[in-house]
Amino acid sequence: MPSRPPNRVRIVGGRWKRTVVPVADLPGLRPTPDRVRETLFNWLGQALAGVDALDLFAGSGALGLEAASRGARSVVIVDSRVVLTQAIRSVLARLDPSGVEVLTADAIEVLGRLHLAGRRFGLVFLDPPFHEDWIRRVMPAVVEVLVPGAKVYVESESPVAHEQAAAWGFTLLRMGRAGQVHYHLLEYR
Repeated sequence: MPSRPPNRVRIVGGRWKRTVVPVADLPGLRPTPDRVRETLFNWLGQALAGVDALDLFAGSGALGLEAASRGARSVVIVDSRVVLTQAIRSVLARLDPSGVEVLTADAIEVLGRLHLAGRRFGLVFLDPPFHEDWIRRVMPAVVEVLVPGAKVYVESESPVAHEQAAAWGFTLLRMGRAGQVHYHLLEYR
């Protein structure tokens, strides 16, 4: 029997540290655990001033909110499920969300719109539903919205090999595992 997600997570750093983020009880929703987010932001550096970030499969929104809390210049948070984007907006209503945009939309559709609008990002979070081949499907569109040297964080059910990262145009910088989740930090060449 699969484990149930926690009903809340906390932002682990920045100006919104300790802010509670509710987690909906939905099938397949796996919020990135606190310790994994802490590791990720140690890899990235604690301050993200001047970085434009995109949280493409937001779920609870914890990754995008964490980036905003740590000073990202702008954060676009995207999920296709209305119940989740409404919950993220509720959290933001209690904070000072300048520079944070929440969109309810399909990931590939949003990537196309962002590309056409000339939006570019230095940090992208990809934590899609598992076992649906999302990473392979979205990566060609993701590279269209990146600045040179951008970092892309990927969570997946299996490890991303150095060769696969290179085929997408990335260098695999770091990787780890927490239970069934493999997490990676890639850099766009």
